[in-house]
Amino acid sequence: MPAGDGDTADKAEIADRRETGTLGKLMLLLDIVTNADAPMRFTDILAVAGQPRGTLHRQLSHLSEEGLLEVDPDGRYAPGLRLLALASRSWARNEFRLIAEPHLRSLQELTGETVHLGVLRGSSVIYLDKVEGRQPVRMYSQIGNASPVYCTGVGKAALSVLPDERVHALLADMSFHQFTPSTRTSRTLLAELAEIRLSGNAFDREEHEVGIRCVAAPIHSDDLSFVGGISVTGPAYRLTFERLNDWAEPVRQAAKSIMSSMRIGLGPRR
Repeated sequence: MPAGDGDTADKAEIADRRETGTLGKLMLLLDIVTNADAPMRFTDILAVAGQPRGTLHRQLSHLSEEGLLEVDPDGRYAPGLRLLALASRSWARNEFRLIAEPHLRSLQELTGETVHLGVLRGSSVIYLDKVEGRQPVRMYSQIGNASPVYCTGVGKAALSVLPDERVHALLADMSFHQFTPSTRTSRTLLAELAEIRLSGNAFDREEHEVGIRCVAAPIHSDDLSFVGGISVTGPAYRLTFERLNDWAEPVRQAAKSIMSSMRIGLGPRR
């Protein structure tokens, strides 16, 4: 996916979220600043936050005083060290990530390509872990980043295990953005989900980023309180459609192994 298109879509989505309440507004500001490619000036934040100038100034001051945002000498805002420290501790202590990690590394060693682990959150997939391939290619995905469910392998894999009523409810509130010429629409997505349920694999055929393909499989708890997926991702010139099909079974097996480990490691404590 071209960086400019993704950034525009992310900022538009953030701008559409008019959070209510003090905490919601503070979280919106954190989203705006942390999703920006570079430190933002006050006027830049004001343009997308949808809040009065005085209120915005007070909220940014509070976030800066708490170390969640930092202000450089030119008055530009960036994520603060305290925010990064909180994120780092949360990632390091995530039990599911620790359980999945050896399976991710085994899959990466088998394929030589980048392996992703993601979890479904609303209409997005949040990447919990990423094991770089031996021949890394710059991709949009980063640990902690959110990507749309409708045009990513992990996202479609996660959707495939949900009951129809939950899928339709998500689609009703979802805005579809044409990231590439191959990005699917809501109508074709429903048909594709039916195919994924039969095969156990989802594919991203340059639907989120031009030149990037992946094969994925779903991961979920028995009660569907936790839904996510695992994928093998790489450049289209290496990941031919034949290669994607070759790796479909190993990806499914890795997903099954992770779910088995989940039942043991995250089961009821006695």
